[in-house]
Amino acid sequence: MSESNKAAGSIALVTGGGTGIGRAISAALLSEGYTVIIAGRRADVLLTSADELAGEHPGATVRAVAADIGDPRSVEALFSTIAAEFGRLDLLVNNAGMGLPAIPMEDISFEDWNAIVAVNLTGTFLCTQQAMKMMKAQTPRGGRIINNGSISASTPRPLSAPYTATKHAVSGLTKSTALDGRPFDIACGQIDIGNAATDMTSRMSKGVLQANGEVATEPTIPAHLVAEAVVYMAGLPLTANVLSMTVMATQMPYVGRG
Repeated sequence: MSESNKAAGSIALVTGGGTGIGRAISAALLSEGYTVIIAGRRADVLLTSADELAGEHPGATVRAVAADIGDPRSVEALFSTIAAEFGRLDLLVNNAGMGLPAIPMEDISFEDWNAIVAVNLTGTFLCTQQAMKMMKAQTPRGGRIINNGSISASTPRPLSAPYTATKHAVSGLTKSTALDGRPFDIACGQIDIGNAATDMTSRMSKGVLQANGEVATEPTIPAHLVAEAVVYMAGLPLTANVLSMTVMATQMPYVGRG
């Protein structure tokens, strides 16, 4: 097996894999030889991305499966499709997520709160639950789960209570998954990303609210740097694990006082 195809035969699922960071991660995994399933709610976006990724990586296998990860039945159907078509799962990247504009806590609607919890936390849990079942039962046993935590898993932005709460919770889920998966050769780690350049972070160039009340522009980093970090985490043997990694723009106002 060539170095460029060291993951040939391995099966990966990337949620939110059709756009932004998820698409960059999917492309990087395809370059490493993974078969990649990209999941998301918008079937048209997924199919377009799958066609583009296949064209960029001749000979690679990429499969688009529409799924609402906040819905248990939809997640069960997603993993049933993976089991039926590929027989196993070696890597789950829980990347799908959503946020809100900066809103005072007292003005956040119950519906918006529930929507963010459903995707960022419940969706990560449901996919992890199904992956654990599959990875415990398959032969050879085991696999790896990588969660997109965000630096909001450690430090909030102003007026971001729902997003921050879910990302802090993902950190706890990562640690619980790492512990509970350990006897079954299932490794779990988290990547906390600071300002990868995607459509979601385009507002950074226009200025975002800072903790001191000012509005300031923030630097970004190319999304492929995040994808390369995920590839490194995924490429370790299951006897080793990156429990937590932060990849961020060096000059962003994160380390230090706000």
